[in-house]
Amino acid sequence: MKSIELDYSKQCGEEPEKGHNRWHPDIPPALEVDPGEEVVLQTRDALDGQCKPDSIAKVMVEGLDRNLVHPLTGPVFVKGAQPGDLLEIQLRDIVPSTFGYTTIMPGFGFLADLYTEPFLVKWRMDGKHAVSDDIPNVRIPEASFMGTIGVAPSHDLRERAQRREEEVSKRGGIALPPEPNGAVPSWEPVASQGLRTIPPRENGGNMDIKQLTRGVRLLCPVFVEGALFSAGDAHFAQGDSECCGTAVEMSATLVARFNIRKGEAERRGIRFPMFESDDYFTSPEMAAPKRFVATTGMPIADGVNDGGNITLATRQALLNMIDLLMDRGYSREQAYCICSVAVDFKVSEVVDLPNVVVSAFLPLDIFGD
Repeated sequence: MKSIELDYSKQCGEEPEKGHNRWHPDIPPALEVDPGEEVVLQTRDALDGQCKPDSIAKVMVEGLDRNLVHPLTGPVFVKGAQPGDLLEIQLRDIVPSTFGYTTIMPGFGFLADLYTEPFLVKWRMDGKHAVSDDIPNVRIPEASFMGTIGVAPSHDLRERAQRREEEVSKRGGIALPPEPNGAVPSWEPVASQGLRTIPPRENGGNMDIKQLTRGVRLLCPVFVEGALFSAGDAHFAQGDSECCGTAVEMSATLVARFNIRKGEAERRGIRFPMFESDDYFTSPEMAAPKRFVATTGMPIADGVNDGGNITLATRQALLNMIDLLMDRGYSREQAYCICSVAVDFKVSEVVDLPNVVVSAFLPLDIFGD
């Protein structure tokens, strides 16, 4: 079985032949495989080893080099894959690490305007649960997946993505432009052209889909010859939304197998990733918790009804869940992190305008009581 093995004492930039932290079609493959062949890929955590078991929140966050975010292992060249094909990635196994972390970073996260101080949760994992002295009486069940996973964009897609993200910035939105500092590869023009890994795009990337666990098949439209598959940013567990900005972040080992569905992306007009499964993506008790409490949110704030605003409804559901967790004795930072790693947000309805409803589901079996 072919593999890419990492030296975890080093960062991605010290092993550039094994990985990258930008998306660009000219990054050379680290490995070539045939369709049907399994590969083993060791992956680094999202912060490229900058958070360690002895890290202190304020020191770690203030000294963080965010240009190193999302080191990815690969690319893997899948022989026979061509633009217009659909690459089937069978997620055969994801082996978690024994150390993980969740962090609140000022300026990042769904409630960045309310959480302006750093906070760090360090997790111990035994393969089945994550526990932490920083959030007592909580046991998060294992449901490992790759937070960032996908294929290379074409030159055309890279240019289109850069242009439209520049337009977002001009409108006052958040979109990070290419940045050569900290880029892997560090050679030009890739370092100055490579897309940042923070947002997901048509090629996949930082989708943070918690259902992409072992046994699931991810289907990505192919944009370049060989597809150039990469993965990293593994999570031991995450709630749907990853609201504080991080999940239970960790390094991990991915075992994957590739198949090619010839011409299906072009024939069916598939422009974005899809995924499918024949079984529960995690234990039935966590996939559909038997015991839960849920809060709701609607697009109403400060006496104003912002009809149809799902983002505001989600914010209200989250704030209500944080209040509920604080009533259980957790600090507002602990509550925010619990929501990020364990609470699932669901769009309950979008038709009864002006008030759409978003619900936040907290599985009660994560608590020791």
